[in-house]
Amino acid sequence: MRITKRTNLAMRVLMFCAVHKDRNVTKSEIAEGCNSSENHLGHVVNRLAQLDFLTTIRGRRGGIRLGRAASEISVGEVFRKLEAEVPLVECMVADENTCPLVGACRLRGCILGAMEAFYAHLDKVMLDELVEDNDGLCRIFEHAEVA
Repeated sequence: MRITKRTNLAMRVLMFCAVHKDRNVTKSEIAEGCNSSENHLGHVVNRLAQLDFLTTIRGRRGGIRLGRAASEISVGEVFRKLEAEVPLVECMVADENTCPLVGACRLRGCILGAMEAFYAHLDKVMLDELVEDNDGLCRIFEHAEVA
């Protein structure tokens, strides 16, 4: 299974915000800390805000922060919501399927089962578990430019 760059960046953004949970952060800070362009980051931040993982605040004292406590954000939920429209294999999208085996193939069921096991494992991992007492991660993110 392969995770999209968007989901990878989304998790970096969420971890960055969790490390800086006591303040609003800026896109430029996150971009520097997550090694991303602000343009690409903007799309990811907008999507995370639409999904209520982030809150964006306009204005001079505005910025970005988690939309809920890190202990309430499941990695599995983030992955499911961001990866939902990316089919793992062609036969999972009826109008794009050209596989001649679709009527007799058992592989699709195996792949779906494996994918569900993957998500079930990630459902148990909460965002706070990724950042709490993770001094190495905190040091990396603390070097980001402070607005």
